Amino acid sequence: MMKYIIVTGGVLSGLGKGITASSIGRLLVGRGLKVTAVKIDPYLNCDAGTMNPYQHGEVYVLNDGGEADLDLGNYERFLDVELSSDHNITTGKVYRTVIERERRGDYLGKTVQIIPHVTNEIKERIKKVSESSGADVTLVELGGTVGDIESMPFLEAVRQLNRESGGDENCIFVHTTLVPVLGSVGEQKTKPTQHSVKELRAIGIIPNVIVARGKEPIEYDIKRKISLFCDVPLEAVVSAPDAESIYLVPSILDKQGITDYLLRKMKIDRPKANMKKWDAFVHNLMNPKSTVEIAVVGKYTELKDSYISHIEAFHHASAEAQVKVNLRWIEGEDLEKKGYEKLLRGFDGILIPGGFGDRGVEGKINAIRYARESGIPILGVCLGFQLAVIEFSRNVMKLKDANSSEFNPKSKYPVIDILPEQKGVRDMGATMRLGAHDVTLNKGSMAAKLYSGKTKISERHRHRFEVNPLFIKNIEASGLRFTGRSKDGSRMEVAELAGHPFFMATQFHPEFKSRPGNPSKVHLGLVMAAKQYYKKKKE
Repeated sequence: MMKYIIVTGGVLSGLGKGITASSIGRLLVGRGLKVTAVKIDPYLNCDAGTMNPYQHGEVYVLNDGGEADLDLGNYERFLDVELSSDHNITTGKVYRTVIERERRGDYLGKTVQIIPHVTNEIKERIKKVSESSGADVTLVELGGTVGDIESMPFLEAVRQLNRESGGDENCIFVHTTLVPVLGSVGEQKTKPTQHSVKELRAIGIIPNVIVARGKEPIEYDIKRKISLFCDVPLEAVVSAPDAESIYLVPSILDKQGITDYLLRKMKIDRPKANMKKWDAFVHNLMNPKSTVEIAVVGKYTELKDSYISHIEAFHHASAEAQVKVNLRWIEGEDLEKKGYEKLLRGFDGILIPGGFGDRGVEGKINAIRYARESGIPILGVCLGFQLAVIEFSRNVMKLKDANSSEFNPKSKYPVIDILPEQKGVRDMGATMRLGAHDVTLNKGSMAAKLYSGKTKISERHRHRFEVNPLFIKNIEASGLRFTGRSKDGSRMEVAELAGHPFFMATQFHPEFKSRPGNPSKVHLGLVMAAKQYYKKKKE
């Protein structure tokens, strides 16, 4: 029978349920188990696609085009798996399905209610993912906080799932909670944890494991107190202090015996862990031999979670190159003023990530111009790719009015234009060019070299606009080469500038497929180029 590990959270949001679940999954994978993951988001949106990054962080894109919560990215990176949109369950998805069934008459005239119709739909979705994946263990992270109105149907559903699957042997509850330190006294307080567990037990869910979050490791006496007051075995109270890197968390948890405890509870016999590759990655990440400074010129830099896949891609590249990457965050709007060059001096590389809307666009274009003219390595992704084309058209081809029809529909030179299939689109959700698409790279190009000589690759996309086919010939004749195209050759995917140390832009999002031990090729390329640039500066 399928084994489920349900991860809930208490006290407040943002405690790290996703990293806890991902780390547990990594430890089980290290024991030879096949693990998959489900993220439940209680919001009414059908998916994260229409959300502003300031609301919920980065929108993570899956191979099948699903736009999901950023925790799906953590699962893919930690478990080294590819998930689908079915692995992200939202209130919107569930209610839409239930209402559609009611309209069709599927419920045979019954009164449609939260219990059993909504909870049954939730359970069916979890079971479908578990069965189709062929996994030994399914991790289910329940977003939000215990006590939230929005979470109640999901908590009831997993309570029922526990009973239906045979109890603790097949369905284990891991509750992540906060152990704060009170002011100057320095005492770790257990009362928030006690109240959170009380709330959970009132719903009918008894936690098997408590992961106690805090700045520092939880003291032994505090562990004993939590064990006593929350009726959880002492060995099942696990301390999860703030870590220098999220990739250290599996080791922190494993050293406290959580893996062995979970395996015993599930009655699974597995040999000692094989974490050699993971440990080697972590060792390289934590022991760099040099340092580079890379500027991220964005639109949502106040919330770093807006660019979390880029951050992790740089971590993966950092470990591969054994180069510490210090990211410095610059708002695009700050580069729109005169003297923007001063803000960019001293960096060894620049990243222009994706985004929507015209806020900060002119500042990003200035950053691209500065990098092109001064020889600083630069990588543009999605919008960054489009802005690289605009900057080149304006300042090299002298098409002063060059722009995207997204920002200026009346531009004389719309070098970036809306995708043909997007022209009649009215709904905003799940209507872009999304998910994995094949890309053909020019043989011998810098891009092909970064991909180890491959000329056929697959990368994930999320965009409505593309390089206008009417301008491609003239742009290439002027020196900006499109070295990557869609499978049918109609869409531009990669741009390179001949004679520049590293000037690359991709319409696709390479950060979404970056993994520990297998970093995004273009992020690694930027880091290696930045390393060379730094070396030349010092000579």
